[in-house]
Amino acid sequence: MVIRSLVQKDRDKILAMVKNIQYFTAEEIDVAMELVDIVLRDEKQRDYTIQCLVNHEDQPLGYVCYGPTPMTEGTFDLYWIVVNTQYQNQGVGTKLLDFFEDTIKGMNGRMILIDTSSISPYESVKRFYSEKGYREVARVPDYYWPGNDRITFCKKLRDAAGL
Repeated sequence: MVIRSLVQKDRDKILAMVKNIQYFTAEEIDVAMELVDIVLRDEKQRDYTIQCLVNHEDQPLGYVCYGPTPMTEGTFDLYWIVVNTQYQNQGVGTKLLDFFEDTIKGMNGRMILIDTSSISPYESVKRFYSEKGYREVARVPDYYWPGNDRITFCKKLRDAAGL
């Protein structure tokens, strides 16, 4: 498996991958694909980066979408990690997250923020981030809709002194 930049031929596979995640709403699917289209359409934009983990046939098994947090120094947002349902729990998400973290460290990044949902389908997502060293730093009750909080996870890659 190799991680490489998103290319046009990946779009349909990514759309199918995102649609197969049972708990994504139609609006979430639209947003995910909007970011894919932004990256594919405008090579000069720097708000979003998408990297795909592909198999030996160059087919995406998962992807990660991230970008620098506006008006911050060394802070990055992880917007999406999506893994093909056939390859979940096989290390694809971990490889994408490790790649992302290494990339951010290489860019002198100091902090990663991830927003996710409090509803039960996201329990495995929250557990995944916690196991990878992220900790919950904020919760906004009823953010997405009543009963669905926004949870922000954070991982500091280096402290304020740069260590």
